[in-house]
Amino acid sequence: MRFVLLLLVSIAIALGTGFGLSYYALTDGRLFGAAQIGPWISWPDLGSSAPNPYSRGHLTREAALQLGRAEGLKFVATTDSAGEALNLSCAYTLEGHVPVSSFWTLVAVNGEGVNLAAPGADLALRSSEIARTNAGSMIIHVGKTLAPGNWLELSGSGPFSLELTLYDTTAFSGFGSDNDTMPRITRGACA
Repeated sequence: MRFVLLLLVSIAIALGTGFGLSYYALTDGRLFGAAQIGPWISWPDLGSSAPNPYSRGHLTREAALQLGRAEGLKFVATTDSAGEALNLSCAYTLEGHVPVSSFWTLVAVNGEGVNLAAPGADLALRSSEIARTNAGSMIIHVGKTLAPGNWLELSGSGPFSLELTLYDTTAFSGFGSDNDTMPRITRGACA
């Protein structure tokens, strides 16, 4: 009787672990094969012709259209450079350089992927519209509070993430010396 009970407990643990890990992999299978630079995370395998099985399962479940590896690469930040979660009650400053690319866009989205740009404002900041410092770096202010210079005006409340999409980039290809450079995200004043 004890053997049967131990066998049933072992089967229950195995099934729970297997189904739990499968659910985790399918709800955010991108965590397998992720590359992180500071607070920015990217999944270079998502756009490849043969992504890993976890990424493939996640893509199938989300029905998301991904850029091909030769087309571009998306970086997502859900925290600032200090590790604190991004929240719309605070203002943020992005400062630094991005990896070499022909063009890039920066958007802020909520957990459901809805763009958080303020009504009447541009939905995204584009590299072609950014004023840069004399050293070539950029300073972008993100938040609901008016800021001088480059400003991504947001609306709403709660947590959000920043998505920086690089088009025609050499990031993770081994070319260029600035491939591991991403903008720092610094938290400012909070309401």
